[in-house]
Amino acid sequence: MLTITEAAAKQIIEQTKQTDAHNLVLRVAAKTNKDGSFDYGMGFDEVKEEDLKTNQYTVDVVMDPQSAELLDDATMDYVELEQNQYHFVFLNPLDPNYTPPKKNK
Repeated sequence: MLTITEAAAKQIIEQTKQTDAHNLVLRVAAKTNKDGSFDYGMGFDEVKEEDLKTNQYTVDVVMDPQSAELLDDATMDYVELEQNQYHFVFLNPLDPNYTPPKKNK
């Protein structure tokens, strides 16, 4: 199952407040491109019957079964990639383009 970091959850909660999406859940999706790489998407949506659901840090997250399979063991984080430039990132060992993050010494 996809793991959401605390930093990602805090940002999702903030975006929920900013977009008035209080009655919606976060939908996370993944698909495989023709070259085998993965594309990721996310947005606020309603729950569908076939969705797999999780709640982490009070954030409700749903995925369709195909996305859940591609996101198994993945982590969604919210990180500073460049100074004052924060982005959601997916760390997914199943993605052929995945490179594990370097550990700080």
